[in-house]
Amino acid sequence: MTAPAPARSPIRWVPSLYFVQGLQFFVVMLIAGLMFKNMGTPNDQIARWTGVLGLAWAFKPLWSPFLELAPSKKSIVVLCQFTGAIGLALMALAIQLPMFFAACIAVLFLLAYASATHDIACDGLYMASLSAKLQAAYAGWQGAFFNASKFLTLGGLLVLAGHLERQFGVHNAWSTIFALLALLLAALAAYNAWALPRAAREQSHDLHAAAVLRTLGEVIADFLRKPGIWLAILFIVLFRLAEGQVQTIGPLFLIEPRDKGGLGLSTEQVGGIYGTAGTAAFLVGSILGGYFTAWLGLKRAMPILIVAMAVPNIVFYYLSLTLPTSLLHTGVAVSIEMFGYGFGFVGMILYLMQAVAPGHFQTAHYALGSGVMQLGFILAKTISGDIQIALGYEKFFLWTIACGVPALLLQFFVRMPGAAPAAAATATEHQPA
Repeated sequence: MTAPAPARSPIRWVPSLYFVQGLQFFVVMLIAGLMFKNMGTPNDQIARWTGVLGLAWAFKPLWSPFLELAPSKKSIVVLCQFTGAIGLALMALAIQLPMFFAACIAVLFLLAYASATHDIACDGLYMASLSAKLQAAYAGWQGAFFNASKFLTLGGLLVLAGHLERQFGVHNAWSTIFALLALLLAALAAYNAWALPRAAREQSHDLHAAAVLRTLGEVIADFLRKPGIWLAILFIVLFRLAEGQVQTIGPLFLIEPRDKGGLGLSTEQVGGIYGTAGTAAFLVGSILGGYFTAWLGLKRAMPILIVAMAVPNIVFYYLSLTLPTSLLHTGVAVSIEMFGYGFGFVGMILYLMQAVAPGHFQTAHYALGSGVMQLGFILAKTISGDIQIALGYEKFFLWTIACGVPALLLQFFVRMPGAAPAAAATATEHQPA
């Protein structure tokens, strides 16, 4: 009888697994919008359609239980990664078509739902393959490589795209970028097909769709019966009302020509700012926000965290008023914006963990709360372009400052835990923006 092969060290597969998770998410939710802006697409169209794409992550808790019917989570992960690689290759072709925008949106739908499904199986594989001790030990690797993909997409790829735009034109440049991304993801998928552990499902073999559907109904019903849940849902949506708008329009404002009220930065310059100092500031803000909340407790920290979430709105309002020409000036301002964003966003993650999730179905209720959180972001994102075009950049960013006030007031009326656990410091390591 042949002895079973020894389990591979998590260091061989956790980094590549979470790098792919971040790569697919950031391509759909960040890179696509900046690409469309450089191709002359109006802000309202960019915001509306990229917002609709984000619904994949809002609704993924509804089909996540059915993935338990698959023989193994590894098979789903690998399939979704290869599907993503095919989607990226199709994007390279769609960009060259006369009706490129419609074609790209269709392909991005494929990428979004493959990526959202990959997220479910990815996290499930991680939890099923590792003990609680190893899960904690490799949590830092998760966050590091998820955010490393943000450095690549918002940093290296935007800088390369800017260089290629000058050499070969916008459409050819972005076709090249997506072709390179397709090759990278295909290579990572092939590697993960070898490296990922085979963690079979833990459920009994008689698991069937009807039982899964019945359990899902119980989970949702129990979620909606939680005391104060409707006020909590309203708070979650309002918490992200300003953020969803400013995080969508802010990067477009940086690229917008100066004669149209923007800063007129090149793709390379935006990539350099967001991919280096901006992302680093976000990570530092997230870590410090976690420790701050752990020290003070969520209830006492929440007002300060909500004010921190207003920092991006204030920074972009300042930039729209002053229209600085110095790249250093703009880079420092964006770094402050990203620090405040990272610091404040801790509040929502911990609110979901400590106020919304606890109960009989804690993991499932956290997933549902995360879906509501993403839905709030998407609703704000979807309307942001229309509001910006109606108001102009300066008044729009002033409007986003006002949008933060309702959440600041409502937080005094929702159920809020008084103390945060020690784990708060790492709560936002790889939460998508």
